[in-house]
Amino acid sequence: MTRTVRIGIIGVGNCARALLEGVAYYSTHPEETAGLSHPVIGGYTPAAVVPAAAWDVDVDKVGYTLWEARTRGQNLDVGIPQDELKPIAQDVRVSRGPALDGAGSKYRERITVAEPTVDPEAEADRIRAEIRTAGVQVLVNYLPVGSQAATEWWAQIALDTGTAFVNNIPVFIARNETWRARFRRAGLPLIGDDIKSQLGATYVHRVLARAFSDRGITLDRTYQLNVGGNMDFYNMLEADRLATKRVSKSSAVTDAYAGALEPGNVHIGPSDFVPWLGDSKKAFIRCEGRGFAGAPIELEMQLTVPDSPNSAGIVIDAVRIAKTALDRDEPDADAWASAWLFKAPPREVADDSDTSARHRLDTWLTGA
Repeated sequence: MTRTVRIGIIGVGNCARALLEGVAYYSTHPEETAGLSHPVIGGYTPAAVVPAAAWDVDVDKVGYTLWEARTRGQNLDVGIPQDELKPIAQDVRVSRGPALDGAGSKYRERITVAEPTVDPEAEADRIRAEIRTAGVQVLVNYLPVGSQAATEWWAQIALDTGTAFVNNIPVFIARNETWRARFRRAGLPLIGDDIKSQLGATYVHRVLARAFSDRGITLDRTYQLNVGGNMDFYNMLEADRLATKRVSKSSAVTDAYAGALEPGNVHIGPSDFVPWLGDSKKAFIRCEGRGFAGAPIELEMQLTVPDSPNSAGIVIDAVRIAKTALDRDEPDADAWASAWLFKAPPREVADDSDTSARHRLDTWLTGA
């Protein structure tokens, strides 16, 4: 029997679309390794990832097959050639999930939320049953930024059903000691928080900050401004949902710099919604510092990336690592996975460098 990674997708937005289309692409092209940092993890290729269940609150997606839903509602073209894809997950229908705080005011301007179940506990029982019936092994959280209560609700569902949990959004679950202890007691992997894109602004900014340290340059001030045109950026126009996002992105960069940066000299986070950018994201990074004898050094760069596929390149690793940790009964491996793949890993992880985290993770994966 072919070994698979059966995932449940929480939130069928653009990032979920990129993941689905990526699985379809690598299933059609099994020899292709371009775009993958780990072609095989624990014996699992990207084609081994099976979307087995999905939940959303948008009436334009609930009740449709997962493959149909990926292009519905406010979802955009993510840049993956459609003529190279064979449909997958056509037998999986998107189920209605609880809204809680997952659909903020900006989201509700552009979507209609499906009517909730009258009895919240009955809704939870239904979803737990759906997870067990579908044989889901890893739950993948793609809720909008700022979904604190909804993410905690789904983390509890993961514990109830014995599934691993991959938290892609900037709500602190893996970094939260209480949640982490609960997953440890259950022997379940908990990977997160807040996905680093495969080659995104946060990763590049970390490399630049570390370069200042490594070369003896004092970093005095830095900013990172991001703009995009998908629903993630539209949702983040609601400033109240951004507190943990700013903490996550800022700490990911400042942790990479060996010196001290005054909070007032660091500005990192989403900046604005530009509709015509679509699923493209533009990041503007500036670093100001002092070199030999105080001589000034300034660095500016712009990075343009396809936003959703850039995250999918990391999630495809995270879900296979989670399943491998389940197979080996070694949930502690999630700490190094989090440090390499996510912006806000557990504080217990000494993330002194991306190289160190990647080395430790790869050592575990190879069994060395």
